[in-house]
Amino acid sequence: MRLILSPTHLAQIYAHVEAGKPNEACGLLGGRGGKVEKVYLMENAARSPVRYSMEPEALIRVIEETEERGWDLVGIFHSHPAGPLSPSATDIAEAYYPDSAYVICAPDADGRWQAKAFEIKEGRAREIPLLIET
Repeated sequence: MRLILSPTHLAQIYAHVEAGKPNEACGLLGGRGGKVEKVYLMENAARSPVRYSMEPEALIRVIEETEERGWDLVGIFHSHPAGPLSPSATDIAEAYYPDSAYVICAPDADGRWQAKAFEIKEGRAREIPLLIET
């Protein structure tokens, strides 16, 4: 498993997670074969700096749109505004889409956003390649 984003997609994600501070921000990634075609910026209904949730109706609309386009839900992203750049125990426990990549965004020591992708299955997280391609 791997995830491919364009520089534009990554910029959209970083702008969204920056705007969401101090709370976690989240969204979905639609595409095919691990390649992102569209970033869906979602509202964090939890409005929390340590967890996120998406409104069920909005989630269903995005899933329906991806299916209509012949895409899959290739990824789910969210931020950890205070770090770390890895899935939390809650992230692992609530990983309900094992065929999707999970992207975690967190700021580095200089405050610049970084991202890593993970496969989360059967209670285990494994980093996967996150490729930025034009």
